[in-house]
Amino acid sequence: MSSAAQDHHPERAAAGARTLTELDERVTRCRACPRLVAWREETARVKRPAFQDWEYWARPVPGFGPADAPLLVTGLAPAAHGGNRTGRMFTGDRAGDLLYATLYELGLASQPTAVRPGDGLELYGVRVTAPVHCAPPDNRPTPAERDTCRPWLSRELRLLRPTVRAVVALGAFGWQATLAALTDAGWTVPRPRPAFGHGARTTLSATDGTGTTGGVLTLFGCYHVSQRNVFTGRLTPAMLREVLAEAARTAGLPGVR
Repeated sequence: MSSAAQDHHPERAAAGARTLTELDERVTRCRACPRLVAWREETARVKRPAFQDWEYWARPVPGFGPADAPLLVTGLAPAAHGGNRTGRMFTGDRAGDLLYATLYELGLASQPTAVRPGDGLELYGVRVTAPVHCAPPDNRPTPAERDTCRPWLSRELRLLRPTVRAVVALGAFGWQATLAALTDAGWTVPRPRPAFGHGARTTLSATDGTGTTGGVLTLFGCYHVSQRNVFTGRLTPAMLREVLAEAARTAGLPGVR
């Protein structure tokens, strides 16, 4: 790997980001995983018939939400015709429709719909991200791609440490990836590692005792807001709302509806 390529590799590029704004900008320039780069760009060329008039984002999708968020929601990866099209996490697909509508019901979003950048959506006290920032084929990143992308989430969590108090991991993939990133970012993960489950929760402490409320953070598990989970009834809107509301209260967000 050339020196220039090393400078843009997630491990080095993420470590050099001093703010979330800088981190997000660096994320959008990442080309570390050839399979994901090829897929996201091919998807943007072929497009779905319904989106033929769209110019797809076709780059890694950064996190979305305030830099001082007490609550972080993390999923799996952008959808090929969702975030890969809109350039914003969880927008433009059915999963995002449910997530943002629920955040709006709880008073954590300015509107119930999220279509594209510039549509007026704002998040209040919550940030949305993913452990893999590029759309993967069949929504399945490889373990190597997950690990290559991990420094971005680890740095995001590190930069959020002064304020973040709760994290909601959507799905087993998000849960496991988040536990690894939390370790990187300075929290102590219990051994054996807590198992994923809907409604699961575990409390972690910062290894150096810094951060909000002494560095204590609560990780919540929630079934992913995928179409399959919602259509089969494995995850209902009420189930999602319950987890998000409890996480928001744990994060200290006021006025959660």
